[in-house]
Amino acid sequence: MALAGGAPVLPKDLTARSWIVADAESGDVLAAHNAHWRLPPASTLKMLFADTVLPRFPKTTVHKVEAADLAGMGAGSSLVGIKEGETYTVHDLWLGVFLRSGNDAVHVLSQMNGGIAETVKDMNEHAEELQALDTNVVSPDGYDAPHQVSSAYDLTLFARSGLQKQDFREYCATVTAKFPGETTKKKGRTTRGTFEIQNTNRLLSGDYDISQYPGIAGVKNGNTTNAGATFTGVAERNGKVLLVTVMNPEKTDHNEVYKETAALLDWGFQAVGKVTPVGELVAPKGTAPAGAQPGAGPSPSEGQAGGAGAVSAKPVAGAVTGSGSGGMWIALAITGGLLVLLAGGGYLVNRRWPLPDLVRRRR
Repeated sequence: MALAGGAPVLPKDLTARSWIVADAESGDVLAAHNAHWRLPPASTLKMLFADTVLPRFPKTTVHKVEAADLAGMGAGSSLVGIKEGETYTVHDLWLGVFLRSGNDAVHVLSQMNGGIAETVKDMNEHAEELQALDTNVVSPDGYDAPHQVSSAYDLTLFARSGLQKQDFREYCATVTAKFPGETTKKKGRTTRGTFEIQNTNRLLSGDYDISQYPGIAGVKNGNTTNAGATFTGVAERNGKVLLVTVMNPEKTDHNEVYKETAALLDWGFQAVGKVTPVGELVAPKGTAPAGAQPGAGPSPSEGQAGGAGAVSAKPVAGAVTGSGSGGMWIALAITGGLLVLLAGGGYLVNRRWPLPDLVRRRR
């Protein structure tokens, strides 16, 4: 990685096994460490699930939950609290997926999509379309399973692709929401209350030891025994939008994955325009510009996954990347915990495949 005058040095206290910092619009990878290591992804894999399944059902679709919809969830799964026999809109279910990382919501949506096996097949096919070659899906919710792997590079591809979808952007940026409770009958009267759910992305919601990150607009966190803590975040500052993925910090401090993400975001916003990119995020199949040759990468180092996409002329260890893409990103704002969709506010950059307007948050 080449540094220009005034470029900051990378944070010294990073302990993650794998991480990547990328410009969400241009696709430039500013820095990376073991970006193609195949690691358990935990619930960050739900980004791929959402990018695959979300477009298939209108948010107003209503579904009555059956026992089979909730079968097969792993022990200790994160749940939003879906109950057999109750009805939920697709909108409710996606709030459960994004805010509470609910495996129950994932399983219901998977059954609506033709079943777990069909959904896994769809996700693997979509990963291949995105040229996320480090990923193998076994369980759509990201629960630990043999041979289920992804990488910091691939998770960043999933986030970038998902953020093209308006509903995806809105769900991953929502801080709190009301979720339907159980139906009760009392004195011949049927009622159904709601309860509040909060986004478990601590850079979005904050916590006692970490503040809401300025400019944060999503995306998804995860944590399992095998994966440790994982997180992909997107944030905007001064017209620049960065994606950062951090996987499995060795340091066990509370909220460490968010602290390391915040440090990398801070570095990235200072470094953009002052470093020579180490590579690029690959475009989906069929969208690379003429002359690009996505696919082959150099032989990976031990423990590192094979290359996904064409290789940068100036790679660093762990950073194997592909043909880039710019685009337009949707303008988003969150005021007082509520999502506000801004009219306009985006700007056009040189596009190689379709992207929405700029992701923004009002600070």
